Amino acid sequence: MDSLRIDKWLWAARFYKTRSLACDEVTKHRVQINGQDVKPAREVKVGDTLTVRQGNITKTVQVKGISAARGSAPVAQLLYEETAESMALRAKLAEQNRMAAEPAHSIEHGRPTKRDRRQIEHAWNERWSASTDT
Repeated sequence: MDSLRIDKWLWAARFYKTRSLACDEVTKHRVQINGQDVKPAREVKVGDTLTVRQGNITKTVQVKGISAARGSAPVAQLLYEETAESMALRAKLAEQNRMAAEPAHSIEHGRPTKRDRRQIEHAWNERWSASTDT
C-alpha cells in the first residue's frame, strides 16, 4: 500500500478520534497537503507534508508511513514526524500562553444565576445605599 485517503490516515495516526471527525476537519480546510486545501478522498503518500490545525494548535508533519489500521499511540507516532519549525512554534505559543494567559479562562462560571444576581443586588444596595439613615 503506497497511498491512503487522508481522512483514514489522520484517523490511523490518531490525530482525530473518529474517521468522521477527520473527514469534517478536512472538509473545513483545517488540514492541508503540501500547502493545498484538499477533500477527504485525497490520497496521502509517504513524503507528503501535512498541516493539521487542532483548536489553536497547528502542527506541520512529514508522512513517514501508511497504515489503514488504527493501532496504539506508539505505533501511530511512527507514521509521521513533526517538523522542527512546527515544534519550535508550538513551544513559543505555549510560552506566550503561560506568560500572558487569556483573561476569559479565569472565569469559572458563565452568567450569574437568579440567586447570584439577587445576592449581588442585595450586596450592592447595602453598600451603596442612598438613604440618609446611616
